[in-house]
Amino acid sequence: MDAVFRALADASRRRLLDRLHVRGGQSLRELGEGLGMSRQAVSKHLAVLEEARLVTAVRRGREKLHYLNPVPIHEVADRWIGKYERGRMAALTQLKRSLEGPAMKAKDAMDKPEFVYVIYIQATPEEIYRALTDPAFIRIYMGGTGPESDWEVGSPVRWKSTPDGEFEELGQRVLEAEPGRRLSYTWHTLQPMHRALFDSDEEFAKACEERSRVTFDIEPAEVPELGSKLTITHDGFTSSDSRMLEGTSGGWVMILSALKTVLEKGEPVARP
Repeated sequence: MDAVFRALADASRRRLLDRLHVRGGQSLRELGEGLGMSRQAVSKHLAVLEEARLVTAVRRGREKLHYLNPVPIHEVADRWIGKYERGRMAALTQLKRSLEGPAMKAKDAMDKPEFVYVIYIQATPEEIYRALTDPAFIRIYMGGTGPESDWEVGSPVRWKSTPDGEFEELGQRVLEAEPGRRLSYTWHTLQPMHRALFDSDEEFAKACEERSRVTFDIEPAEVPELGSKLTITHDGFTSSDSRMLEGTSGGWVMILSALKTVLEKGEPVARP
């Protein structure tokens, strides 16, 4: 946490975080525009923010795109105020949304990931992969809901939306499955229950054509004491104001926070 407080103590670094809060997926050049800082100064500030895990970077071609990573701020909050808020999941959700914004969006939706989130977990890559693929384990941190599959490339990924419901075939398929390293699958489209979010049937029908994908990359952390680094990338959205993007981004934050708690403490997250 010392690194987090040192990083936040500088006004220029806070301005960079503010810019990433408004729009994720920015390059070094984009972040430096209008700040009155040299490219070298911006690069040094970003290095400090990355070291504190407040910013994560993803390479796309020759560019390095930067995203706000609110996990360390969540950890600060959990250390000093968590016990007063335990069980009030709605309040925690609001806190996370205020830190992250509606979603981590990219300006150019066709070639940049729309949502990138990094979390460090005190577990091995193999344990994290199992937690992402074992139905019994998934039910613990997702409250009885979640996916199931044999996790072979091309296999369906069926989804249970409610604890008492049945697993449904929603057209999701496994794209990549490397135990201990990487898992990727297509995401389901909007369902009839989401019709109320749109002004017209035409707008809803168009939105239902969107088929995104989610990818989990697992690797040992740069600092061994941190355990493993889990990066989730949810992309393939047709526009930066996608309703699916807006809905899934906040949901992934909650799910991965619960996953971290279960793996590190060996117990389910308290629920209301």
